[in-house]
Parts: sequence; C-alpha cells; structure tokens
Amino acid sequence: MRKILAMLDYVVLFLAVAGSGVVYAFLEYGGGAFIGATYALFACAPILAFERGHILPGLSKKISMLPTPAYIAVGMVVYVILVFCGFGLGGTILWATGVLPTSWARAVHAELQTMVFTLGVCAIIVFIMRVRELLGRDIFIDLILGRYRRPVSEERVFLFIDLVGSTSFAETHGDLKAQEFLGALFSAYAAPVRKHGGIIDDYIGDAAIITWPYHLAIRRAACINCVFDILSEIESSRATWITSFGTVPKLRFAIHGGPVITAEIGVDHHKITYFGDTVNTTARLESLSKMLGHPILISSDLAHQLLLPKGIRSQYLGEHAVKGRGQTLGVCALSRQPAL
Repeated sequence: MRKILAMLDYVVLFLAVAGSGVVYAFLEYGGGAFIGATYALFACAPILAFERGHILPGLSKKISMLPTPAYIAVGMVVYVILVFCGFGLGGTILWATGVLPTSWARAVHAELQTMVFTLGVCAIIVFIMRVRELLGRDIFIDLILGRYRRPVSEERVFLFIDLVGSTSFAETHGDLKAQEFLGALFSAYAAPVRKHGGIIDDYIGDAAIITWPYHLAIRRAACINCVFDILSEIESSRATWITSFGTVPKLRFAIHGGPVITAEIGVDHHKITYFGDTVNTTARLESLSKMLGHPILISSDLAHQLLLPKGIRSQYLGEHAVKGRGQTLGVCALSRQPAL
C-alpha cells in the first residue's frame, strides 16, 4: 500500500505540472494543450528530480548548507539552467517528431514569460514538497484531511532510538559538532524508515520516535527490519563516520505496541500526537535497555505476534517492572545470529 501511495504521489505531481502547462498554453496561445503539457513536464521534471536528490545529489546537499540568501540565489541559478535544459529537450522531441511544425531554434527557445511561469509553478510545488517533508508525508495528508481533528483510538507500534554517549561527545567536540553528528545520524534513519513504511514522529534531544499502524508494523516484521537496516546503514558508512566525527554511532532501540489515542493538537502550530500507556511504556523500555545491557529490546507481547526476519534471534529476558506501569512487562532482546 505504501508503494502504491508513493507512486500516486508522482502521478499527482506530474498531473499538476502537466495541467499547469495546459493552462498556460490556453492563456498564452489559445490552444495547444498537448504541447503545453509536454513543455511543462520537461521543464519542471529536472527541478523536481533535483529537489528529490535523483540528479546532482552532491550539489543539492552543498546548496542546502548555504546561508538563506546564498541558498536562494544559487538555487535560482540552478533552477534556470535546469529549466533551459528540460525545455530544450522537450522542444527538440516535439520538433523531431513533427508535433511542433516550426524551426528547431524556435522550438527550444524559452521566452521570458514562459520561464517566469515555469519557475513560479516549480516554486509552489517545491514549497508544498518541503512542507510535506518537514511534517512527514502521512502526517501532512492527515493534517490536510483533518483526520485527527477529533481524537481517535487506534493501535500503533512505536520504535524509540537513543544515541549512546551523546553527552560525552558534546563535551569532547562541542555543541556545534554534536548537532552536526545528530543531523547526520537522523538523516541515516530516513531511508530505512521510509523503506519499511514507518513515520518519524519526533526528535527529542538525541532520540528519535518512529511509529507505524499496528498491522503494518507486524507485517513482514517491518519494525524489526527497520532497526537492523538502520544498523546496516551505519555500519556500511563506518569509514565516513570515523573520518567526519571520529566515532561510529552506538544506538539503543525499544519496540512496543498497543492502543493509543491519536489527536491533532495546537492552534498556531498544529501537530498530530499520541497519548496513552503504550508511548510511555516504550520510553521506559528504552531506559531498561541500558540496565539490562542489551541494545535492542522488544516487548514479548509484540514479539509473539510477528515472525522474526531471517538471521534475527530473540532472547526472552523475563518480566520486568516498568516505572509508571501497574504491572510487569515481558521483555525480549533481539540480535543477529552469528554467521556459521
């Protein structure tokens, strides 16, 4: 379902871009819907691909690190170049196929008003994409639809991830370097979370909270696969971590699920948040990880409802008292099986 939604994102995006081209063609020339849509798609596609990191990802990352005035100026130059390239390619195809009966030079020439209109459309779409990425795709859609304007009772799984030794790192390297370290670490979470259909709900200090609807978390053990994919992502970049920060991140994980109340809160700043014992218990389980000496803990109730991925083993650690909870909690430790 998540893959279908991701595909729908692109379909809606390209329909919006093509639609803008059709509108412009009718407003400017009184017709030529197909030609307008084609030019719009070829002119906007490079910018959207650039923003999504599909082309020139290194340049995109460098630009994003610039101060805001420089970011806007350099970004605009890049956008103009990309629009010219896309417009030229689209015009060449229309000219070569005979759809546009004019000279090649005229077919690939982008007039000033066309450039302004194209950049304006791209700016609006990129702005919406940035807001959606800031909030998270699912949360963005839920806020737009008002799904949680009234509190809803549902079952969810939560994954708490905590960085080990963040305080000592900050004392040794300074707060600025520590924030760069956390920024790189949180970025490393993104792909595995997206791959396994989770939502990064919040960052609290050096901790991240990830959540799934219950049925999605236990399907193919998505919540567990996410944990070990994050560890693999970090391990595969070990040399880069050591070069950039002098150390490789060590993490603690806690996974638990159950009923929560989900609600949209806030007035000037809206947020979807979760209330209930399930969230608190997951946080306490993460704290228990340090005491038990196991970096990956999962509640036994949740562990019994899913099939462990190949190569992952579970060790039952017994019942443990959890602060703020009236009854004990069965706890399991997860780890990779040693290679034979």
